[in-house]
Amino acid sequence: MSADYRIVIPARMASQRLPGKPLVTINGRTLVEHVYRRARESSASSIVIATDAPEILAAARAFGAEAVMTSAGHQSGSDRIAECIDIMGLRDDELVVNLQGDEPLMPAACLDQAAEMLQKVPDADVASLFWPIESAEEVEDSNVVKVVTDRSGRALYFSRSVIPHPRNMSIRAAMQEGAAWHRHIGLYAYRAGALRAFTAIPASPLERLEKLEQLRFLEAGKVIRMERACSFIPPGIDTPEDLERIRNQVPGERD
Repeated sequence: MSADYRIVIPARMASQRLPGKPLVTINGRTLVEHVYRRARESSASSIVIATDAPEILAAARAFGAEAVMTSAGHQSGSDRIAECIDIMGLRDDELVVNLQGDEPLMPAACLDQAAEMLQKVPDADVASLFWPIESAEEVEDSNVVKVVTDRSGRALYFSRSVIPHPRNMSIRAAMQEGAAWHRHIGLYAYRAGALRAFTAIPASPLERLEKLEQLRFLEAGKVIRMERACSFIPPGIDTPEDLERIRNQVPGERD
């Protein structure tokens, strides 16, 4: 089943750890162009770059992308995408995938997977993906967001803490006995109406505590469906070190 969906790529200049990130050059192309080209490998019906910077708008249009200007006051990519879908005039039942503007290695199949999962589960408001965690160090890392689901794949909770927490044994011992942890991947498919409703709700207590906006959905009683990603999703670019790591992994101008 192929879902009818759109991709929105939020891109802003004010990255704290890598200022001007969308316009840094990797092998002859800007980062935002690499992300856009990856999105074009998917089956999405349209791709839009949502930005708060005239420089990004001009760059996007120069390489042939559709782009819209959004407010510089947004606190999250979800808020920026919500404004974008209003500009686009999307119906509440239309599907939108949020592809972060710093994910140049995102497999196109995962974009399709998230949209298809949301389409086939009518009671879901949001769909997202996870990947198995293989080391105790990663389980304990507060920068790695963990997710716990029920048997149907409905998200129960997201946390930077160790969830589930093994009682009376080490994480390594629990892994040896078959316990599993899942790393949440920040790729979301939304129903447009659910995203509009989300941005109208103030930040929730759990969201403020964990600094995880997806908890606002759960506290509001919304349904987030999860699946294991159909392909490994490499980390995105947050720091100058990430940028150097990825320079050898993305195609250049002649590819």
